[in-house]
Amino acid sequence: MTSLAAFVGAALMEIGGCFAFWAWLRLGQSPLWLIPGMAALALFAYLLTLVDSPLAGRAYAAYGGIYIASALVWGWAMEGHRPDRWDVAGATICLIGMAVILFGPRPAAL
Repeated sequence: MTSLAAFVGAALMEIGGCFAFWAWLRLGQSPLWLIPGMAALALFAYLLTLVDSPLAGRAYAAYGGIYIASALVWGWAMEGHRPDRWDVAGATICLIGMAVILFGPRPAAL
């Protein structure tokens, strides 16, 4: 699995898992929503371990850009809120930051 696929999968699982809590606590859904939500959050954590990075902190930092962009897509697809130009600009900046973190030149050791 590529790092990008792991990041995207992790983002979907994290957002879905967190949305289960949102649905329960904010939308009045059944607490049973927490069962798949907790499973999704566990899968999210597992998927981040598949990222090609020797350092957990670096993988988590880079993941932030994917998470932000994915959250905006989720809001559009699931909640009908189309991102505005400022959302897109902010997500673009975050994705550039992610690329710098992941692909910046480093010594062979790290």
